[in-house]
Amino acid sequence: MGKLIRLELFNFKSYKGHHTLLFGDSYFTSIIGPNGSGKSNSMDAISFVLGIKSSHLRSTHLRDLVYRGRVLKTSKINDDGSADAPAANGDANGDANSDGEGADLQRSERNDPKSAWVMAVYEDDAGDELKWKRTITNQGASEYRINNKVVTAQQYNEALEAENILIKARNFLVFQGDVEAIASQSPKDLTRLIEQISGSLEYKAEYERLETEAQEAAENQNNSLQRRRGINSEIKQYQDQKKEADNFQAKADERDDAIVKHILWKLYHFQKVIDESSEEIARHQEELKKFRQGIRKYETELDEARKDHARTQKEVGKVERGIKSKERDVEDKMNSLVPIDEKVEHVQRETAKVEKRIHDLTKERDSQLAGIQSAKKELALVDKAHKLFETQWKEQMKKQGKELNTDDLKEYNKLKVQVINQSSANQAKLDNLLRQLKTDEITVNSLKSKVQSSQSQVEKLGQEVSQITERRDAMKASLKQITKDIDGKKKEYNVLQSERLRVNQKRTEIEEKIEDIVKKLDYANDGRRQNDREARTKEIVTSLKRIYPGVRGRIGELCKPKQKKFDEAVITALGRDFDSVVVDTEKTGTECVQYLKDQRRPPMTFIPLDNIKVNAVNSNLKGLSKARLTIDTIDFDSTLERAMSYACGNSIVCDDLATAKQICYDKGMQVKAVTLEGFVIHKAGLMTGGRGAEGKGGKRRFEEQDVQNLEKMLEKMKTELDSLPKANRRGAAEETLQSDLSGLEQRLAYTKSELAAFEQNLASKKKELDYEKRQLSDIQPKYKEQAGSLESLQESVQSFKDAVSKVEDKVFAGFCQRLGYDNIRDYEVQQGTLEQEAAQKRNDFELQKQKLTSRLTWENSRVDDTKSRLKRLEDQTLSLSRDIDTYNSSKEKLEESLDVDNAEIEVLKEQLTEAKQKSSKKNEKVVQARDELQKRSKNVDTVQRAISSLESEAQRAAAGRYAQLRRCKLEQIRIPLADGSSDLESLPVDNMPDVDPDAMDVDEGDTVDPVLINDGIQIDFDELDEDLTESGEEHIEETLLSQITALNAALEKLNPNMRAIDRLEAVEARLKTTEQDYEDARNAARDSRDAFTKVKDKRFELFNKAFSHISEQISHVYKDLTRSAAYPLGGQAYLDIEDSDAPYLSGIKYHAMPPLKRFRDMEHLSGGEKTMAALALLFAVHSYQPSPFFVLDEVDAALDNANVEKIRNYIREHANPGMQFIVISLKTGLFQGSESLVGVYRDQDANSSNTLTLDLRKYQ
Repeated sequence: MGKLIRLELFNFKSYKGHHTLLFGDSYFTSIIGPNGSGKSNSMDAISFVLGIKSSHLRSTHLRDLVYRGRVLKTSKINDDGSADAPAANGDANGDANSDGEGADLQRSERNDPKSAWVMAVYEDDAGDELKWKRTITNQGASEYRINNKVVTAQQYNEALEAENILIKARNFLVFQGDVEAIASQSPKDLTRLIEQISGSLEYKAEYERLETEAQEAAENQNNSLQRRRGINSEIKQYQDQKKEADNFQAKADERDDAIVKHILWKLYHFQKVIDESSEEIARHQEELKKFRQGIRKYETELDEARKDHARTQKEVGKVERGIKSKERDVEDKMNSLVPIDEKVEHVQRETAKVEKRIHDLTKERDSQLAGIQSAKKELALVDKAHKLFETQWKEQMKKQGKELNTDDLKEYNKLKVQVINQSSANQAKLDNLLRQLKTDEITVNSLKSKVQSSQSQVEKLGQEVSQITERRDAMKASLKQITKDIDGKKKEYNVLQSERLRVNQKRTEIEEKIEDIVKKLDYANDGRRQNDREARTKEIVTSLKRIYPGVRGRIGELCKPKQKKFDEAVITALGRDFDSVVVDTEKTGTECVQYLKDQRRPPMTFIPLDNIKVNAVNSNLKGLSKARLTIDTIDFDSTLERAMSYACGNSIVCDDLATAKQICYDKGMQVKAVTLEGFVIHKAGLMTGGRGAEGKGGKRRFEEQDVQNLEKMLEKMKTELDSLPKANRRGAAEETLQSDLSGLEQRLAYTKSELAAFEQNLASKKKELDYEKRQLSDIQPKYKEQAGSLESLQESVQSFKDAVSKVEDKVFAGFCQRLGYDNIRDYEVQQGTLEQEAAQKRNDFELQKQKLTSRLTWENSRVDDTKSRLKRLEDQTLSLSRDIDTYNSSKEKLEESLDVDNAEIEVLKEQLTEAKQKSSKKNEKVVQARDELQKRSKNVDTVQRAISSLESEAQRAAAGRYAQLRRCKLEQIRIPLADGSSDLESLPVDNMPDVDPDAMDVDEGDTVDPVLINDGIQIDFDELDEDLTESGEEHIEETLLSQITALNAALEKLNPNMRAIDRLEAVEARLKTTEQDYEDARNAARDSRDAFTKVKDKRFELFNKAFSHISEQISHVYKDLTRSAAYPLGGQAYLDIEDSDAPYLSGIKYHAMPPLKRFRDMEHLSGGEKTMAALALLFAVHSYQPSPFFVLDEVDAALDNANVEKIRNYIREHANPGMQFIVISLKTGLFQGSESLVGVYRDQDANSSNTLTLDLRKYQ
């Protein structure tokens, strides 16, 4: 293998300009130098030129690797040769920003280099030199060259890999700190390291992709297989259903024949009754004709008497109707009088109200008129006072003699202009000072108000803090007292409750034991019938599945425990839901329940997936030691998750009873805990025993001796239960204590919340108080300063005012002397004050006038409104009066009409009496004629009753015949018809004859309805057996009906799927498609599996090859490194793989045994032992695909001299033409044994790192 001859650097990190690190023909070179001289930068240069990213070279960007320029001599030198400027002076140029754009700007200002390069000169086995060069361009990018020819990064890497220099694996260097990292890495990290060295990591992505594809393909194949199996099962099911349907059809045909036979039997005997009755009726009608010819004369007389009586009755009815009509008219008119009276009373009441309102409004109008007169008088008085004031004002001004005329005003204005001209400079300064004074006064007043506000706020907050503190202390005392009371009440309550609970718990335990014994006895008695019940249950579920597609099955059949040990626990945890049936929708469940009712099957529980309410799982139950949720112990279809979550609930499965007790009792978790043996601890804390040794869903076998023992135990438990006191509800004392406790706890909660609020409020108020105090301490100095400045400014203003006043006194001296004023300022003040007072007085007069005028206008508007209201009320009074007159007139007319109607009623009553007398005489004649006729009509009545009886019997038979024919038509029952008979379709179905046995006798000439007897339908009774035609007794009908009932019962038991044939064809068509899908899925799964196996084998081969080599070498390397004169055999080390089938997916543990010590993991070794073990691993890894050179950066930092000497001896032994070592070290024991030295030092004058090379072989 080749070797690295030299390394050339140009402007790289701390190396300014061109530098050469010469390695020559030495195979063991040490790079030495003091800290901060740039040793590690030479390591970075080797890494950089061999393609390592800048992020691994203690830099963020490539441009950070370029030489940064000179620094001050007082700057601190870093380990990498760079410099930090002193904090007081910023950086070298006085600018603290040395990164990013700031650094680029500094570099351009100092003319620092913007590019750098590193070139490694390598000599291969043939003796040819290869020059690998990597440059940082001005743009901050990398440029790669090989023998001065620009190449791509990929070509550059390929050239390095050709010499077995692997950049990804970094098999040619060990950075500072890598030894410690390897010593502390996890088994997974060690696996990844071997994957990088072996090259199997390149297959990881493809491995995972193909594995996923293979799993998906296998899942698709399994799904297709399950679909095919399901369809085959459906085909078998539909074939069985087809057989059942055929059997059902045969039974149905037999039942139809029995029904036809029964109908023919009834129709035959109905027709027989009709025919016989018709013959008898015809014979009786002939007799009836003879009897009627003899009584015709008496019938004529009776008819004439009835007609006369009817005429008289009509006259009576006419008169009665006239009387009733008149009475209704009288009643209507009387009713009309009532509302008229009411209307009159109502109008009179309204009139009284309106008159009272008119009286009130009249008073109000008079009052308003008086107000108007008062307002007018006040307005006149104000006008008079105003005029008087103006007159007095003029007189006063004349008396004082100080009223200026026009000449005086002109003279005043002229002198004022002179003053302004003479004092303009001082006046301008005075104006500026006044404006400044005004501003400063506002500032001082603002600061003063702030100071006063802060002081008052501080005082207020201090008081609030004191009050809150007092209330908080009182609340604390109250809280303490309430807590004490609660403790006392709880003790009393617990004593009462514990006694009651002890008795109840004892009773509950005994009752549970009795229940368990009874169950066992029931199991013993019912064991023989259990298999039958289970079979019937399965049969019911199977029928439900066949009829309703949404039925999934029972919970116990749809889930399967993940491990056999969970069988008992799962059965116990599911409890009664073990036999619950899962359905898709609530509608399907309702239909299933109705089906069970119709079939009189035992009830079952149904769990609808679309509407079942599932409570969220308690997150505290997850991650428990030796326990897991019940739902996590079973396998089931993901679509059934809601049903399984409902059935399992929050129950857990524990490994043993101790774990269950710890969870339920020690931790106080209210959860149903089931052990693997079947013990159950309920949410209430009660514990019950487990199930017996029986199969899933099976029954335990009991011997006779066991049954006797159970019966004895049952008697003992009952005796013990009877000896216990009766279970009572909580007593009055316990109820009272609980009520008191509830009230105290509410008070406690309220007190705590109040106390927390007080604490929070107190903290808030204290913060506010501190803030206000800080504000006050900040404002007071400003206020004092501004107040002092204001006093100084006021003095300056006063001095300028005095200067202006001197000029005014000089100019206005004669003017003031003439008018009698001391100075012009007194004149201006006095004149301005008098005018202001007069203007204020005039303004007052104007305001009073405006108020009085507004008042007068308002009063006038009120009067006008009142007058309009009075006018409306007066008009309303007139209207009401007219209404009363109208109502009285109508009342008089109605009373006159009532008198006339009453008179007419009296006349009609007299006529009615006469008509009734005539009708009574006519009625006597009718009675006499009827008696004569009845004497001679007895034979006719006898014959008519016989005819009526026969007709009724014939009608009943006809109705029965019609009902049977109608039934045949509606139910599509095919009965044999004679030739020439009408079809059943011609039979009407809406006019079924009514047969009334109590109907009246028919009149003369009436006959039986021919439609009921002969409807054109002729039945062929030839198929009817002779024994059935001879007798029509009831027992024959009972026999026929029992035969039909038996056939119907048999048909109901069959309950076939009549659509099985159609579905069978559809399922067979689906089977063809599914088989093709299965073949495609199987081929795809095979292809995916083969591809995955190929990549898996390749990855395993590469990894295993590297691992085997490293595992073999690690022992030799570690022995060489730990061998000494005292321990010539050295230590031992080996690698332990966790999974030999897929080693790249598991971890690799590294075990080392230093001399005279036992094997230990890396984390249990001392610091030096870890370093030696890590170096052994590095050398073993490097030996798999060794690069021509190996660069080590201060790997001996944590070693003592003895171990350093061992490392030196190992390197000297292995440094040969096949392996070149370049070591950076500060340990004398290591570098003094090297073949050559490269010294690195810091040239302060040039501000750069420099190197020297020394060949030590001349001195060895």
